[in-house]
Amino acid sequence: MAKIDDYIPITGQSIIDDLRLLAEKLQGKVVQTINSTAVGGGVAEILNQMVPLLQELGVDTHWDLIKGGMEFFDVTKKFHNALHGRTGNITQRDFDIFMETSQRNVEEVNIYGDIVFIHDPQPIGLIKKKSGNKWIWRCHVDVSSPDKKVWQYLNEFISQYDAAVFSAPSFSPILPIRQFLISPSIDPLSDKNRELPAETIKAVQDKYGIELDKPIISQISRFDRLKDPVGVIDAYRLVKKYIDCQLILAGGTASDDPEGIEVFEEVKEQAKDDPDIHILMMPHNNIEVNALQRLSTVILQKSLKEGFGLTVAEALWKSKPVVASNVGGIPLQIKHKYSGLLCHSVEGAAFAIKQLLNNPGYAKKLGESGREHIKNNYLLTRHLKEYMLLFLSLYHGEDVVYL
Repeated sequence: MAKIDDYIPITGQSIIDDLRLLAEKLQGKVVQTINSTAVGGGVAEILNQMVPLLQELGVDTHWDLIKGGMEFFDVTKKFHNALHGRTGNITQRDFDIFMETSQRNVEEVNIYGDIVFIHDPQPIGLIKKKSGNKWIWRCHVDVSSPDKKVWQYLNEFISQYDAAVFSAPSFSPILPIRQFLISPSIDPLSDKNRELPAETIKAVQDKYGIELDKPIISQISRFDRLKDPVGVIDAYRLVKKYIDCQLILAGGTASDDPEGIEVFEEVKEQAKDDPDIHILMMPHNNIEVNALQRLSTVILQKSLKEGFGLTVAEALWKSKPVVASNVGGIPLQIKHKYSGLLCHSVEGAAFAIKQLLNNPGYAKKLGESGREHIKNNYLLTRHLKEYMLLFLSLYHGEDVVYL
């Protein structure tokens, strides 16, 4: 696990000095962050890196989980899809299941933080335990066009918080509480993003039987219909008509996402017997993800909806050319034709991939620009700074000085 001073060669000394100054101002405050899973997905990944660094800086930070059974996570997956605008068959029974599990967590979860930091809808009902402390609700999904019934239901909880945090300006709804815009980040020193020795990359290549005799298109993301893995295969097949290439679709599932295995099976069926399509179920092995990204020629993130899409930042950090959908927080990371290429369809994705494969010099330039953009805007140190400023603002009203 990296220490805070390990980031100095990347960010510079002054950034780390700012973090220490902010941490001093939070002395005596206990921060309790709560979500639904310790592994799988960007929220758990960020917290795994961020909580130890806050503790090292001297901010008394703790991480707790709620509990929920399969029925509860089936419902919260429905909520997740509905918040992204995919209206499904959500019944009164679903709301009842959500409330029953929320009430059990209200009874069982110990709330001890001066600042209670709740992530996403699953633990949102814990606000019932608010008692003189400060509560923040952090929304990691795209709620720019949510299902009205689900949003109205959740809004009854959200309005009781002291503040809400969103990842992109377009996600910000009208609320009676203070709102903050804080984008997610990547940790450049984590196993998923640090530099890897050539022998480590070669070992992963050999493990999965990947040859380097033709360009590699990859999408490395959770198996989720909103990530559109079937659309990725369709785009690959359009490219394949003109350029001999191969595709890697790799990822895992999250413990609070019951659809993952089902989607994985759908993707395998869609790929059929194409020997140039590698479909890999990887159980949260970040070094292998890192290696596969570094082996790739072009990296794709063809999401239909996206809260932010940290896989884009991960790929750009490795100076890889990226083709990604123009949705959610992705356009914050990619300026079209400068730090990557944005697309709106299967055909658009295929066209952009062909453009990059046919022009390696242009692809290299996009990757280099993308890395610089991530370095300046989406590293963990910036995220830490903004979270600490958020915590301080809860005690100082509108009178906050942003460093």
